[in-house]
Amino acid sequence: MAGRSPIGVIGRAIILTVGTLLPIMNPFSTIPLFLSLTGGMNPPRRNREARMACLYALALLVGFLLLGEAIIDFFGISVPGIRVAGGLIITIIGARMLFSAPAPKAAREKMDSDAEIAFTPLAMPSLAGPGSLSVVITAASQINARNPQGYELVYLGVIIGMVIVVGMAFVLLRAAGSLARFLGPSGIDALTRIFGFLLIAIGMQFLLTGVSDFFGLAHA
Repeated sequence: MAGRSPIGVIGRAIILTVGTLLPIMNPFSTIPLFLSLTGGMNPPRRNREARMACLYALALLVGFLLLGEAIIDFFGISVPGIRVAGGLIITIIGARMLFSAPAPKAAREKMDSDAEIAFTPLAMPSLAGPGSLSVVITAASQINARNPQGYELVYLGVIIGMVIVVGMAFVLLRAAGSLARFLGPSGIDALTRIFGFLLIAIGMQFLLTGVSDFFGLAHA
């Protein structure tokens, strides 16, 4: 990094992180799941869940950036294994959304008020899913390989980029409350079942991709 200013190094790391992580995280795809899980919550509780989900997601991303390689090596976990695990979680959540029987309003509101959804499934595997975590782990290995000296500035830029992406996700989830009021309970129920099916398909794709990567099979 000789001859390059610290600001330039940090700025380039921020741009690369936002440009790489934002399409993979795709916070727009989390909005339907967020709406279906928070349909019976009041606005303060819904905003709290959005805030906590984003904080958990940021903590996971930063943690995997700094310690991901060591964790994976220690436990002997592969990236395909992370994909399969994430796919199973998403599939189970999607099945519950698709086949759940409509609950009475009072029971649904009590269930929503007791449920803790910020970490699972919102933060993981929705926001900080297998794709995002694998990108972070890959970035960490490349930073250590290409910048044996002065890598702290690159890590700082990557973390700032993560904060920007997660901040964008928080803004989108906060705005989802207006959509929930527009749809109403019936619309939320219909949306829940539709995206339950889509989550099952996404989960199965994660699972199949993980299995094919593990065995070295060509993707269709």
